[in-house]
Amino acid sequence: MRASRSGNIWQNVDWITIGIFLVLVFFGWLNIYGASYTFDQTSIFDFSNRAGKQFTWIIGSLIMGIILLLIDYKTYDVLAYFAYGAMLLLLLATPFLAHDIKGSLSWISLGPVSLQPAEFAKCIVALAVAKYMGRYEYKIRTWRDLIVPFALIGVPALIIIVLQKETGSALVFAAFLLVFYRQGMSGYVLWICVAAVALFIISIRFGGIALPLGSGSVGMLSCMLLLAAVEIYFICKEHRMRWQALILIGSVFLVYGICLLINIWVTVPFDWISVGIVVALALYTVFISIYWRKYILLLVALFSLFCIGYTQACDFVFQKVLQPHQRIRIEVLLGMKEDPAGAGYNVNQARIAIGSGRFLGKGYLNGTQTKLQFVPEQDTDFIFCTVGEEWGFVGSIGVLLVYLFFILRLIEIAERQRNTSTQIYAYAVASIFLFHLTINVGMVLGLLPVIGIPLPFFSYGGSSLWGFTLLLFILLRLDAARMEQLR
Repeated sequence: MRASRSGNIWQNVDWITIGIFLVLVFFGWLNIYGASYTFDQTSIFDFSNRAGKQFTWIIGSLIMGIILLLIDYKTYDVLAYFAYGAMLLLLLATPFLAHDIKGSLSWISLGPVSLQPAEFAKCIVALAVAKYMGRYEYKIRTWRDLIVPFALIGVPALIIIVLQKETGSALVFAAFLLVFYRQGMSGYVLWICVAAVALFIISIRFGGIALPLGSGSVGMLSCMLLLAAVEIYFICKEHRMRWQALILIGSVFLVYGICLLINIWVTVPFDWISVGIVVALALYTVFISIYWRKYILLLVALFSLFCIGYTQACDFVFQKVLQPHQRIRIEVLLGMKEDPAGAGYNVNQARIAIGSGRFLGKGYLNGTQTKLQFVPEQDTDFIFCTVGEEWGFVGSIGVLLVYLFFILRLIEIAERQRNTSTQIYAYAVASIFLFHLTINVGMVLGLLPVIGIPLPFFSYGGSSLWGFTLLLFILLRLDAARMEQLR
């Protein structure tokens, strides 16, 4: 019986995904060797350097993968909540056991090696969320149905941010929003998240720029105009009257026109005028939501009023809540400050390295920027710059295409599941990999802030490699069980 079951596992496992995994791990290992290579170094198996150490982590990940495939698939569901509780205790204990590494208290030393529990927390949270949302009676009907799933991802994220001071690892939990959306969460939640980020960036980037006329800032005016546009859009969307949109837009421009005229004689506080316009539109939205019984408009009005306070609080959060190194990184990214020798150094050197690779690259082990150690963290968070320099545009696109195929394969695995819990877990895995890829590559290219998260299977480190292996091979085991259940 056991032999038969074991045979079914190897027969039903998705070997294509395993093949992609092996390609990414092998190519990542080669690039770690390229990033850490010195001219007096002779072997990739030299265990005194990072490539040799990564090889031991790779062997460990392969053994882990085999063990995960051999475990009964029901075990993962049975132990999901127990593992989640144990994970929370470990995350709480980590700051008291860890050493301060660049301001972070997230690494536990175990003799000659260090492990980061936050890397394994993503998998355990995914299992817990999948078990809760995979219940037969569970459906996302109202916001109350999302309280527990949000708590499941929010509690470990807060522990990691507040106690461990590790922002990058905590932000990965935002990937679960895509899972909730796929399972029926309103798309408005994603739009709210996008709006919150947009308002934060606009208020920070342009909040200190004064208007050429009157008093006020470009940032506040832009935020209020954005909120007014959202209110007008939803009013017209629900009532489907284009003439009403023209009247409302015309009214807004008329108010600003009158204010510009008055400004010839008296200084006009445009910040307060803008806030007043948004409040007036919100009150009008409340009236028509009751009159038409379109209660979604009531939520739009409340959201607009909340955003007024949120916009005012953005500067306080930026100045008082964020750490100094986080503020500097955001300022450099948004072009508010030039710091080529400080916060902007990593990104500038990464850009130089990638640009110097041109179309075909300089050749394996021939990268000058990486060999001369110009790029900090070039074998961990900034490993993609090694790919760009040594393999060029062609190699970089090739790596991204392999990742794209890998993520599409994970989505295909998710779509073919008959068990809701397994499907949710599969989407969580795909979302986490997509988030890591997007943030890491965007960070290296200078399109996103430097928050320090690894590139899956490429970046040096046992915790990240084992964490990603745990995520993937549990999914492969659950997917293999799909055929076992049919028999």
